Amino acid sequence: MSAERISTAKPGRVAYLNARLLDPGSGLDAPGGLLVEDGAIVDVGAGLFRDGRPGDAEIVDCGGMCLAPGLVDMRVQLRDPGEEHKETMESASLAAAAGGITRMVCLPNTKPVIDDVALVEFIARRARETGLVHIHPYAAVTKGLGGKEMTEIGLLAAAGAVGFTDGTQAVADSRVMRRALSYARAFDRVIVQHPEEPGLAAGGAMNEGEIATRLGLQGISSVAEAMMVERDLRLVEITGGHYHVAHLSTAAAIDVVRAAKARGLAVSCDTAPPYFALNELAVGDYRTFAKLSPPLRSETDRRAVVAGLKDGTIDAIASDHSPHDQDSKRLPFAQAAFGMIGLETLLCVSLELFHNGHLSLLEVLRKLTRRPAEILSLPGGRLKRGEPADIIVFDPDRAWRIKEARFLSKSKNSPFDGRPAQGRVLRTVVGGRTIFTLGA
Repeated sequence: MSAERISTAKPGRVAYLNARLLDPGSGLDAPGGLLVEDGAIVDVGAGLFRDGRPGDAEIVDCGGMCLAPGLVDMRVQLRDPGEEHKETMESASLAAAAGGITRMVCLPNTKPVIDDVALVEFIARRARETGLVHIHPYAAVTKGLGGKEMTEIGLLAAAGAVGFTDGTQAVADSRVMRRALSYARAFDRVIVQHPEEPGLAAGGAMNEGEIATRLGLQGISSVAEAMMVERDLRLVEITGGHYHVAHLSTAAAIDVVRAAKARGLAVSCDTAPPYFALNELAVGDYRTFAKLSPPLRSETDRRAVVAGLKDGTIDAIASDHSPHDQDSKRLPFAQAAFGMIGLETLLCVSLELFHNGHLSLLEVLRKLTRRPAEILSLPGGRLKRGEPADIIVFDPDRAWRIKEARFLSKSKNSPFDGRPAQGRVLRTVVGGRTIFTLGA
């Protein structure tokens, strides 16, 4: 396996030649080139450089590999500030770069919680100082993630919060959720919900069913997901707010969202790779790296997630990156922490949807780039003149094996460790600067 190299060389004039251009925004899929200057795309097209190489630019020959917009990851836990032993902004940025992610949005469940203007500004300042990928913060819906007192949505939006969520826990109080949807609508922000009815899920460790019973573990019913989504969509009807459901994992909840979209409600949703690549069997004999929230579901649910991606019900794919140290995971299954890392495996696992014939390559990329950018009103996710030069070069067919020992993340809790993969990021560019290359 080749070695990864990280660079932060200053951007200049760079010509990318001999590339397969993939732009989910325009539907472009053709051989061509791209020209970058001063951190922005100044020209792109199928016929670019047909008459020869520009003499005043650095040349990057892509060798026929895919050139696409950098991934936009709309659900990442950074653990910074407060739990830097699990992850830091720098380590997460390096891992993101290795995974082809050029822009990520962090959850507010840090220590302290991102629930005031000073913390939103702190995240923005630290991201600039780190100087690698773009990082945007969500702010909490409720103060301290307590579920009762709503945060100052207007002030937080003005400070740079791109959306509002209570992170890994649901906003369970219907009155609070109604007010949040109304206020967020006034400031053109989305409310992102962790879809789990807390009373039904309390004490559960994995998906409710035969396997949980055999292992002697308390289960989490799939009904808990659908119930929360159904309640919230009633509130969307009366408020007109923009509502986004995070990491959908069940057939029932996907059906609810599908019906809501057919009625014209302002609802969007995402899922994460484990929910279409794994099922509850991955728990095996109490494998805590496969303990997720929501839990890995039945094979029927996994197939429903694939179908939801295929028919467009599920808009986006996010990493759901949730780093934990060994002390949090190497415990009896019921006591172990929920969550997995996902920055470095987001693209390669998502490409299974392409290799298995479920989605086209452009459709997979749209769910990883343009669509999450649209949902959160962020730049990026397209190859267009004047856009930031946030791009990746990748080989969709390169075979390799996922190994936790090679992760750049500080944490190693991946259920995909040892899994054969097909598709590898070769180069990641942010603002015209190459910040990651994969050695030959």
